Amino acid sequence: MTRAGRPGERRKAASGAVQSVDRAVSVLEILARRGEAGVTEIADELGVHRSTAFRLLGVLENRGLVAQAGDRGKYHLGAGVLRLAGAAAVRLDVSQEAVPVCRDLADELGETVNTAVLDEDAAVNIMQARGTAAVTAQDWLGRRTALHATSSGKVFLAHMTPTLREDHLSRPLRRFTEHTVTEASALRAELERVPGQGYATTREELELGLVAVAAPVHAHDGTIAAAISVSGPVFRMPPERVPWLGERTAAAAAELSRRMGYGV
Repeated sequence: MTRAGRPGERRKAASGAVQSVDRAVSVLEILARRGEAGVTEIADELGVHRSTAFRLLGVLENRGLVAQAGDRGKYHLGAGVLRLAGAAAVRLDVSQEAVPVCRDLADELGETVNTAVLDEDAAVNIMQARGTAAVTAQDWLGRRTALHATSSGKVFLAHMTPTLREDHLSRPLRRFTEHTVTEASALRAELERVPGQGYATTREELELGLVAVAAPVHAHDGTIAAAISVSGPVFRMPPERVPWLGERTAAAAAELSRRMGYGV
């Protein structure tokens, strides 16, 4: 075994990485508290050598998390922090505002209602409400689900930029059931209809016997912040009922969008 591959060396490297992350977070906290600070001030507060503080600041600056205040050598929080904070705020707002909307929709339709957000290449359910007919429904809260095989995922794909969407469709699409759409051309044609239709659908594409419809939720700036979906068994959601379910889901998504400041 090589020196780099020894268990002790690996543990030491992992420990060093954790320490670096801890110090980087401490730098951000120092700048948040002080407003701005120089390399020496940061090094003194961290209890590290000036060169170590300089390296940490360099990494954070490359990521846009800190920036230098002109030629004075002082550092302050960068725009990247605002980007991260904004993303977190949107998720928190959606999760909170979705509660009454999803509960009302679940009560109206009797089915399971979820609110999902996009997390890189998956849809993650952050809020769930169950209707009276869904007492034995599966718990989808916190689950990461494939974009191409879920109604919420198709909403996100349909509203992505063409470049991002094609990047996703160019990858191998996993088949979950015999009904999963895995051909990029067929999925692309389906996604093109979603914006005009106002909702996306899946029928036994993620799990046999499961049908779902989803509609987009807009943030105040018009971007897609989330998707609201309604899911239930095939026998309660036949094809002829799906358009009406789609309309009701889209209406709920529009209400949540309004609560998020869209169109106000």
